[in-house]
Amino acid sequence: MPGSGIGSSAASACGALADSRFSKLELVDLAMAGEALASGSRHADNLAPCIYGGFTLVRSTDPLDIVEIGFPPLYATVIHPQIEIKTSEARAILPKEVPLKNAIRNWSNLGSLVAALAKGDYELTARSLEDTIVEPVRKSLIPRFDEVKSASLAAGALGGGISGSGPSIFMLSETREIADKVGIGMRGIYNETEIAFNTHVCEICPDGVRIQ
Repeated sequence: MPGSGIGSSAASACGALADSRFSKLELVDLAMAGEALASGSRHADNLAPCIYGGFTLVRSTDPLDIVEIGFPPLYATVIHPQIEIKTSEARAILPKEVPLKNAIRNWSNLGSLVAALAKGDYELTARSLEDTIVEPVRKSLIPRFDEVKSASLAAGALGGGISGSGPSIFMLSETREIADKVGIGMRGIYNETEIAFNTHVCEICPDGVRIQ
């Protein structure tokens, strides 16, 4: 669904190229043209994990350089409020300048998150799932964001945040049982509102998009 924050534009671009003779890197490069039309910029944030599967790090887009990251079993719980937040609008409210201390903290969290995933360290993963730059600004666009996050952590989630540009919120958990409990907590918060929503729970897949 457009404006959902769960990579619909990337999914459509990658799905159209799935049955192809090109390499994964070439597929991402081709799909970036579709992402540019959909979101206004040629980026691979969602395209890379769609094609490669699992967790990826886009080190550069010119030239395109994608790093695959190993990871332990993880389950994602996503709540998708039925409101639309356009990527262009969500980007427009971001600060043009970032305090150095916030930038350093985010860089540190990114580095430790990559290390945590590669080592299979759930505790470090939980400590690293912190965003001091984008989330504090964009969460104002998402009703009950803080309450959803608090309920998810109370249910046992490792952590999470805004999925893409929002309004979807994602949480990562160590087991399917915990991920299901997180979903119950999320639904409990949104059941108190008049906003329609969907929730999804799935294991993080190590394989990218493919034709069945």
